[in-house]
Amino acid sequence: MESIYAALLLHKVGGKITGTNVEKVLTAAGAKVDKAEITKLIAGLKGTKIEDIIKSASAVPVAAAPVGGVVEKKKEKKKKEEPVEEEPTGIGSLF
Repeated sequence: MESIYAALLLHKVGGKITGTNVEKVLTAAGAKVDKAEITKLIAGLKGTKIEDIIKSASAVPVAAAPVGGVVEKKKEKKKKEEPVEEEPTGIGSLF
């Protein structure tokens, strides 16, 4: 997944998306470099335009809201009321 992010970053800044460049971005970011994944990514991107991929991905909804507005509510725990201690009245209560 990180290699996809690296390729998107290279695309955004106008860099050429090659295996070497993707590896450099991942290394600079401190991410694990999986050369097999990078090779598959580069092969998958040949003959395609990233703009088209981004446009088709943005047409898909990321997350759907619950159908019918069903939302699970958390039950609130009622606090037990502690009895209030009455303070003694008179001269003794002053000290």
